[in-house]
Amino acid sequence: MESEKEKAKAGRLYDANYDAELLRERAFCKACCYELNRLHPSQVEEREAIIRKLFGKTGKSFLIEQPFYCDYGYNIEIGENFYANVNCVILDGARVSFGDNVFIAPGCGFYTAGHPLDAEQRCAGLEYAYPITVGNNVWIGAQVCVMPGVTIGDNAVIGAGSVVTRSIPPNVIAAGNPCRVIREISGNDKLKYNKE
Repeated sequence: MESEKEKAKAGRLYDANYDAELLRERAFCKACCYELNRLHPSQVEEREAIIRKLFGKTGKSFLIEQPFYCDYGYNIEIGENFYANVNCVILDGARVSFGDNVFIAPGCGFYTAGHPLDAEQRCAGLEYAYPITVGNNVWIGAQVCVMPGVTIGDNAVIGAGSVVTRSIPPNVIAAGNPCRVIREISGNDKLKYNKE
């Protein structure tokens, strides 16, 4: 018989609220997040050790500011030179992967989980989870929400306050609710902040 965890991994409706295995795993994750968020900011090694224990994959160099929250942890993969500012939330019922050199501003959320529109299914504790993929060299502005099933391409910049409901191609600036491509990033952008 297929477990609720296997159903989630397959992208089908699964029992997220009453399944004993998932409840245990979320309780473990919440305990790790609680421990992480109570550490003094100077306790860098201890903070890194908790993240390495919690996440499915980490690079050698990363910094996740406190507080940080996630559901399971093991579905999260981060590349090299990953940075997440304060109040980052990752609901990782499905895989959430970040490439190298990803910078996340304060108050961002990555939500793989969604709930059925049908009230009976929703009240029965069913939900779905679709993976989120963020490429290399991506900058995500403050208070951005990334929704289930979204891919953000390499070198993209997501403007503050955006709600990303659809995938974003590489090498663009995108913003808004819903988030949409504003323009491509060009060579002129290298000159923007030069004040000679």
